[in-house]
Amino acid sequence: MATEKTPKPLKTKFSGKGEVLGYLFTQLEKGSNSYLWEVKNEGNGSVHYEVFKERINERFNCVSYPKSKSFGIWAWTKLNLEDAKSLMKRLEVSDD
Repeated sequence: MATEKTPKPLKTKFSGKGEVLGYLFTQLEKGSNSYLWEVKNEGNGSVHYEVFKERINERFNCVSYPKSKSFGIWAWTKLNLEDAKSLMKRLEVSDD
């Protein structure tokens, strides 16, 4: 009988690569099915927040951070922390 392994979690802090080079990502909150991250532009110091539903990459058995094409579908950007926390709260009670 095969045992399922727990998916590898996201690192809680990392520097962006590729299209997000120059950004520092820091996890602020993890809910039961969603995440809230602070994203800081290391060049100019600007900050925004990213909120997304948990998605498991079954091929690599890990939690996936959304790519740019995921925003507006299962990930969203908010300019202030209060709006980001409010969205995360709504995602936590949502079934989809």
